[in-house]
Amino acid sequence: MRYIVNMECLNVYIKGKKILDCINLRIPRNSIFTIMGPSGSGKSTLLRVLNRLIDLVPYAKVEGKVHVFGTDIYEVDPYVLRKQIGIVFQTPNPFPHLSIYDNVALGAKLNGVVKNKGELDKIVEWALRKAMLWNEVKDRLHEPPSKLSGGQKQRLCLARALATKPRLLLLDEPTSNIDPVNTRKIEETLVSLKNEMSIVMVTHSPHQAARISDYIAFLYMGKLVEWGHSNQILISPRNKLTEKFIKGKI
Repeated sequence: MRYIVNMECLNVYIKGKKILDCINLRIPRNSIFTIMGPSGSGKSTLLRVLNRLIDLVPYAKVEGKVHVFGTDIYEVDPYVLRKQIGIVFQTPNPFPHLSIYDNVALGAKLNGVVKNKGELDKIVEWALRKAMLWNEVKDRLHEPPSKLSGGQKQRLCLARALATKPRLLLLDEPTSNIDPVNTRKIEETLVSLKNEMSIVMVTHSPHQAARISDYIAFLYMGKLVEWGHSNQILISPRNKLTEKFIKGKI
């Protein structure tokens, strides 16, 4: 299976307003696929369709076909689907009443990927190392996440998502609210992960897309303007709208 996601004329309406307009998109597996565009272009909505979080949005209506892992997402239990798809949101949201360790361990426990404490310890360490956070928290795993900086909290949320061992990782502007140092660490983590899972990230920054993407899709006002290899999109976009966005004119 070359493509992990295949969309055919995806339409999404919320309260009767069309948010996404006949999106046709294929996302290659084991790649970093970036969805970029200005605010209000439908990027986050598209992301939420993939793991059916859109189901939780009041008055949302979805039309068209969306296949993930080769299966129609509306022919499977959404909870089973979400077990295979990790997500990191724009604002860091660690569970405040759980320790750093338990924040990461929770996903692995719920997904049933561990059978004993020894396995759980290994997965927690693996996820924190992947998120480049282990050396900063290894001596305070049982402290609350409130003692972490904003960027560290976001990397903790990334580790929590990784602990579920997802086949597909979704990120919704994960670095928009954190500092450059933590942004760099998250970007390095994502690049190191693409041979282990497929990654789809929403960003409003062409510069970030240029740094880490294998493929880029550009959305504007709910429409897919174009998508392709990152070099092609960034260096010689086919559409004038894409060119204007990359140059900061939109």
